[in-house]
Amino acid sequence: MSAAIDRNSFSAECERSLQRRFRKDIWNRFTKGIKQYRLLEEGDKVAVCISGGKDSMLLAKLMQMLRRHSDFPFELEYIVMDPGYAPKNRAMIEENAKKLEIPVHIFESQIFDSVYTIEKNPCYLCARMRRGYLYAKAKELGCNKIALGHHFDDVIETILMSILYGGQIQNMMPRLKSTNFEGMELIRPLYLVREESIIKWRDANELTFLRCACRFTEQSEEQESLSKRKETKALIAELKKTNPRVEKNIFKSVENVSLAQLIAYKDEKGERHSFLDRF
Repeated sequence: MSAAIDRNSFSAECERSLQRRFRKDIWNRFTKGIKQYRLLEEGDKVAVCISGGKDSMLLAKLMQMLRRHSDFPFELEYIVMDPGYAPKNRAMIEENAKKLEIPVHIFESQIFDSVYTIEKNPCYLCARMRRGYLYAKAKELGCNKIALGHHFDDVIETILMSILYGGQIQNMMPRLKSTNFEGMELIRPLYLVREESIIKWRDANELTFLRCACRFTEQSEEQESLSKRKETKALIAELKKTNPRVEKNIFKSVENVSLAQLIAYKDEKGERHSFLDRF
């Protein structure tokens, strides 16, 4: 259960900025996403997963505020998995949680050590292991959902990356049922919130969060700039110069799919169907 907020605290000032200056771009989009995709229901107990970055810390604050003002009761747990952070990075997470008055549960794993020697797809393996640990901890705490801090820009970048690099059309869904943890769901409450709005909120409150504390990304900016996600982000920014609606159009593309116009598609069981089947 969330602790009471001192209305004169730094945390309260951050909340006021979300209720006033960033109401339209963050709070309204956050609540719209929850309602539109039915992410919360009465009686839910949600594990808000905090990595220490700007997105997950904002998510924690928004969920805390929503619980206080919600029309129906639900519970929250704020969990932080330490996969082997450097002491300074863990200290930053703890300090930010204290400043924002987020009562976090920190638990440890040794994921970084486990994947450090893996040469092929260490990031993919790390992400899968993290998800498993988060689900397990959430279930231990009696939660039926975990909430992650992915935002609108993550969604459209994922859609475009799947086409350009994967030769397929895949979307980052606003909610998913776990296939390995019965009765558990994953939700993404920041689904409609733009990253630029999150950055503006962070800077307006003079907050500093972790960027990426992973050992694999402790490399030069030149090397980092070659990542597929950064390439995709740069491509979208370039396209936006001549088409201001490009981001919305990418997002809408997975809502306006016509199966009749597809050469082939896979159903929810993974079975492939060709347009020739109904030709």
